[in-house]
Amino acid sequence: MKTFVIGISGVTNGGKTTLAKNLQKHLPNCSVISQDDFFKPKSEIEIDTNGFLQYDVLEALNMEKMMSAISCWMESPRHSLVSTHRGSSEEIPILIVEGFLLFNYNTRVYEPPDVPGYFDGHVWPMYLKHRQEVENITWEIVYLDGTKSEEDLFSQVYEDLIQELAKQKCLQVTT
Repeated sequence: MKTFVIGISGVTNGGKTTLAKNLQKHLPNCSVISQDDFFKPKSEIEIDTNGFLQYDVLEALNMEKMMSAISCWMESPRHSLVSTHRGSSEEIPILIVEGFLLFNYNTRVYEPPDVPGYFDGHVWPMYLKHRQEVENITWEIVYLDGTKSEEDLFSQVYEDLIQELAKQKCLQVTT
């Protein structure tokens, strides 16, 4: 059975979850696995020298559990009939995996808000460090401009996905 897996990654609180949920609303047979659902308990999160809990590192996540969830989906994806370009029906499940360190392993609203200095002093530097690691990987990765509106980002990603699915002869493109 054909499957299509999409990864969305980026800085903490950068709109990954919002984009994934919007795509899920518009793509047939689409499931979402969010890395945010796999944080370890607070008692297991290390604290840095500034007193900040270290949520922006892989060690804060139960990646084995997340990979198990992805493997379970791959073994038995949720699906329904989708019309292909050939006019026949074919089952083509789509999985969106989203998270801030998605590609570093071989929109959250914070209540209460982050303490002053946390984003600039910890979240952003960790994002830049991890992004550099990802840039050294040879996968086909499309970088989005986070200054664009939520609607513009959705439109760009949705159109790219529809084109890619059409290339793979997975989905009939209708307008």
